[in-house]
Amino acid sequence: MTTVLPLLLGYLLGSVPFGLVITKLAGLGDIRQVGSGNIGATNVLRTGRKDLALATLVLDGGKGAIAVVIAMLAGWRPEIAAAAAFVGHCYPVWLKFKGGKGVATFFGTLLALFYPAGFFAAAIWLGTAFLTKFSSLSALLAAAATPLILFSMGRPAYAIAAFVMAVIIYLRHEENIKRLINGEEPKIGAKKEQPNATA
Repeated sequence: MTTVLPLLLGYLLGSVPFGLVITKLAGLGDIRQVGSGNIGATNVLRTGRKDLALATLVLDGGKGAIAVVIAMLAGWRPEIAAAAAFVGHCYPVWLKFKGGKGVATFFGTLLALFYPAGFFAAAIWLGTAFLTKFSSLSALLAAAATPLILFSMGRPAYAIAAFVMAVIIYLRHEENIKRLINGEEPKIGAKKEQPNATA
């Protein structure tokens, strides 16, 4: 039960599509028809509503953190809840398994699991974003570094969960990686009218 329950809890919490819900409630229609077609905060930002993008970021991160905290309080394995919440965000059953790219949820789960590693990863993201203005590159570098950070800090179980999430982040950013290589990746805040743009 310490495995099954955090899996179910994490997945169900993670699968709540806050970006889609928030933009619909704000009267902006279906966020999946804007920019990259993604339900995450970066794409919500392309609507021009920074407040909604921030709310999406906080809620997407928060649902992952809540899953971890509940698992900890219940005596379950929090790393399983973390990974499940992340998978739920990326592959929500409610949206035919077509969700976000998981970056905010990744950070939320990481901060709740072991906040020192979360701060290191966030610093990597912020530093890269400041220097390059590429959200996707920032996420990719932070995701790659996180398992190493956790392992070096004596959290091998958490490092394994972070590695699984990092692999999925890279898979979900396949098109972004191609655009980065080709010099075609839009920068943070850039507006795109057609789907399939970026994270």
